[in-house]
Amino acid sequence: MQDLDSLFERLGKSAFRSRFRLRTKELEYLRGKGLDTVLDHARSFIDERLAPADIPNDGRQTPMRNHPAFIAQHATATCCRKCLQKWHGIPGEGHELTPEERDYVVSVIRKWLSAYA
Repeated sequence: MQDLDSLFERLGKSAFRSRFRLRTKELEYLRGKGLDTVLDHARSFIDERLAPADIPNDGRQTPMRNHPAFIAQHATATCCRKCLQKWHGIPGEGHELTPEERDYVVSVIRKWLSAYA
């Protein structure tokens, strides 16, 4: 886990990560439901798809569209355990995310989505 400002500086230099944007559908959803509700959804997604110690489909568990949190996860490299390890220094396979790590992931997603909210 790291300082969010330095993380976002690094993400901004990645051609892949910096290409993600909310499309009209996801933007309307975010603005209609509100940031807090979307972050509640993000927390559920993290708990179900990212936090377990063993994820059978790691690297493919986060869709690339249809929810603002999914887009934010790809933009911030919080989409799979390999990305969490590479970009955030959070241990990968075989490690269940701690409550603090889960909170950190939500804070990263919050920072990215806040630019749209």
